[in-house]
Amino acid sequence: MNREQLQLYFIMGSQNVEEHDPIVVLEEALRGGITLFQFREKGENALTGEDKINFAKACKALCKKYNVPFIINDDVNLAIALDADGVHVGQDDANAIAIREKIGLDKILGVSTHSLTEVTAAINAGADYVGIGPVYATTSKSDANSPAGTILIEQTAATYPSLPIVGIGGITIDNCQTVIRAGADGVSLISAIATHEEPFVATRQLLHVLQQVAKIS
Repeated sequence: MNREQLQLYFIMGSQNVEEHDPIVVLEEALRGGITLFQFREKGENALTGEDKINFAKACKALCKKYNVPFIINDDVNLAIALDADGVHVGQDDANAIAIREKIGLDKILGVSTHSLTEVTAAINAGADYVGIGPVYATTSKSDANSPAGTILIEQTAATYPSLPIVGIGGITIDNCQTVIRAGADGVSLISAIATHEEPFVATRQLLHVLQQVAKIS
């Protein structure tokens, strides 16, 4: 994958959307310019069974329409069944090495990391990028670790300069520039778009700010 695909990485499940139809939110985000989408149907009130599969299919179709990679969180069997563009796993999910073997080398593999040791292990497992965080406090994930700031992003960028990095956790339009300046290639977020009254506007504003800091650096 190329680093530019991580610039504005939107993560969403139906459980993250409060006021709107999640499909409408996703299309608004795609129209607004998100560069990567992760389907994360997890947690309280998340869809299951056929409802989850049908929702995932609808999300994939939209991503294809806008030529944006479609990544599935953790559920490698669903990713294979739908021929998703990749899989993202956390440290408590399935083993990254086993997932790489299942999805093959032509699919994207992302791994969430919280230490330089975990970053190294992700690289050895064949990760195409690492997600580092939570950078700031987040309410989108009930099992999130304590916020760590940008220190690990800085360490990872210095240690592995060729490794694509995306920051995650509590990222908003007000703090996203700090994450990029620390060495991340992009930001991944949920609430800043999913719970916004106007997802398209939120996406455009975020992208504008990210493009400005990219020009500066």
